[in-house]
Amino acid sequence: MNQITITGGQTINGTIKASGAKNAVLPILAATIVGQGESHISHVPHLHDVTTMNELLAQMGAQLTVDHHADITICTDNLKNQTAPYETVKTMRASILALGPLVARYGRAKVSLPGGCQIGARPVDLHIKGLQAMGAKIDVHDGYIHAACDRLQGDRIVMEKVTVTGTENILIAATLAKGETLIENAAIEPEVVDLAKYLKAMGAEITGEGTSKIYIQGKEQLYGTHHAVMPDRIEIGTFLVAAAITGGSITINNSCNDDLDAVFAKLIEAGANLTTTADSVTLNMNGKRPLPVDIRTAPHPAFPTDMQAQFCALNAIADGASHITETLFENRFMHVEELNRMGANIHIEGNQAMIKGVKKLSGAPVTATDLRASASLVLAGLAAQGETTVHDIHYIDRGYEAIEEKLNQLGSKIIRS
Repeated sequence: MNQITITGGQTINGTIKASGAKNAVLPILAATIVGQGESHISHVPHLHDVTTMNELLAQMGAQLTVDHHADITICTDNLKNQTAPYETVKTMRASILALGPLVARYGRAKVSLPGGCQIGARPVDLHIKGLQAMGAKIDVHDGYIHAACDRLQGDRIVMEKVTVTGTENILIAATLAKGETLIENAAIEPEVVDLAKYLKAMGAEITGEGTSKIYIQGKEQLYGTHHAVMPDRIEIGTFLVAAAITGGSITINNSCNDDLDAVFAKLIEAGANLTTTADSVTLNMNGKRPLPVDIRTAPHPAFPTDMQAQFCALNAIADGASHITETLFENRFMHVEELNRMGANIHIEGNQAMIKGVKKLSGAPVTATDLRASASLVLAGLAAQGETTVHDIHYIDRGYEAIEEKLNQLGSKIIRS
């Protein structure tokens, strides 16, 4: 079941509930390593990457149960194996998040260099430099990062560039380090804040999360706790675009509206009528063709790179010309060739996609190249005339919970095979 077929031309209308955030739950699961006793993680999305992280922790020796709601109860008190093997983590870049907590609690780690989507270089050197500054001895050979330390020491860590997973790795490790750690040029993404919320519930002393300077006062011990994962802002944005690209309307409950200002602004610019409550968002396109919007990706709170491909699809049928500038990943326009197969008029110049909107797209066989690219092809298929078959759909299962089921509830016609 590695492809989906979309019969285009159906208008998206209805109400759904947002799932838990993939980019929040993975570091939280890794962070369970630093807490003694059980943690209960709720609002966990059913995703391939979550399954992989669970398998990794179980292989290390964690006691782990998943209930019928997909909530996870986990105890990491007896991890007799501090190895994250290539065979388990080769498809998941978030595996690097096991490095910091393993060294912090168990004094050693062997973590495979991560794999994942082919969207450009995302080096792990900043993770390594940060842990080395805290006293870890690290050697990289045979495709693995080998790390050891009696106890990490707090230090001032200046990130050479903003990195979400790098910030998260050092943040988790610092909670058990001796003394104070300062992370400068830290990522301010909401998922980092959600991780800090979980760690603080475990007893960690953290201030400054959500800013570029995070202070952590290390503790001797932390303890398992309960945490509900934040809503997935990228899933929310993707489903809003699904309604916009088909001229429809949608209400999404359990929304995190404060984290979506940049996306909301561009949807309004595209002609959508957008209304919000404390925990929901409603978009109504009123049957209109979208207007073109220029996009420039940048770290939060600017426009997220994880929404770039979806807006590329939206602009492909917009009434006019636009351009999208990708500043974070050099290979993140691989969906453009596939969109052009469907009749889009998109030209790449360096790190910019120059788009001339067309009145209609035509269904065609296309192939996904990464997680968000696969979402853009599904969105294009919703708006296209005829059938679109998206191959290599396993990418989308890494980041979207039952996407075809949710879209079919909203009026689409999608079959997985």
